[in-house]
Amino acid sequence: MSFNFADIWAHMGVPAMIIAGVLMTFGLASLTVFVERMFTLRRSRAASRQFAAAVGADVKAARIDAIIARAATPAYKHAHLAHIVRSALQAYQHALETADIGGLPPAERSRRHLERFMEEVGTDLRRGTSVLASVGSTAPFIGLLGTVVGIISAFQGIAATGSGGLSAVSAGISEALIETALGLAVAIPAVLVFNYLSNVIAREELLLQHSAGELLDTIDDWEERRAAAPSGATPERRATPEPAAAKPVRLETAIAGARA
Repeated sequence: MSFNFADIWAHMGVPAMIIAGVLMTFGLASLTVFVERMFTLRRSRAASRQFAAAVGADVKAARIDAIIARAATPAYKHAHLAHIVRSALQAYQHALETADIGGLPPAERSRRHLERFMEEVGTDLRRGTSVLASVGSTAPFIGLLGTVVGIISAFQGIAATGSGGLSAVSAGISEALIETALGLAVAIPAVLVFNYLSNVIAREELLLQHSAGELLDTIDDWEERRAAAPSGATPERRATPEPAAAKPVRLETAIAGARA
C-alpha cells in the first residue's frame, strides 16, 4: 500500500475510524467556538461604542427613562454595556418606587443587583470556552487510545501472516501514528485558542466591571442631588434631578472603555 491518508483511512478498522471521527468532531467544535466567540465579542464591542455615543447627552441630563428605552432598542441587543446600564437603571427605578419597603437605600439596592448581574454577564462572555478546555485536555488521551488500537491492529497483522515483517505491521503502525498525530493536532490549537480567548474575555470583563463601577458612582451622584432637592418636589422630580455643575456625571468615563 502507498502511504497516503486516503489509503490509511481505507485500511483503518472500525474502532480506529470511530476514534478519528471523534477527534475531527472535536476539532470542528473548537473552531466553531473560536469563530463564534470572536464574532460575538467584536459585535458587542462595536454595539457598545454606538450605545456610548448615543446616551451621552441623556446621561448628562439624568434622563433615566430615555437611557433605558435606548438600551432596549434592537440596535443594542448585542451590546453587553447596554444590558448592564439597562439592568442597573431599571433596578434603581424600582428601588426608588419601593423606597418605603426595606431598609436599604436605592443606590445600595442597585449596587447589589448589579453585582449579581455582572456574574451573569461574565458567564455569558465565557460561554463555550469549556468546550475548548475539554477538547484540549481529552484529545491527547483519545489520540493515545487510537495509538493503542493501531498497535493492536499491528499485532493482529503479525498473527495473520505468521511473520513480523514490515508489510505485516506497517498498516497498524501507520494507523497508530496517525491517530496520535490527529489527537495532538486537535489538542494543541484548542489549548492555544482557550488561552487567547481567556485573555480577551478577561480584558472585556474588566472594562465592563469598570463601566459598572462608574455607573454606580453616577447613581450615587444622582442620589446626592435627589437628597438635596427641595422636600416639596414631586417624586418624579426627585427621582431624575437636573445635573449639578459641581457633580459631573461620570458614566461617560466608564463608557470610554467601550470606545477603546
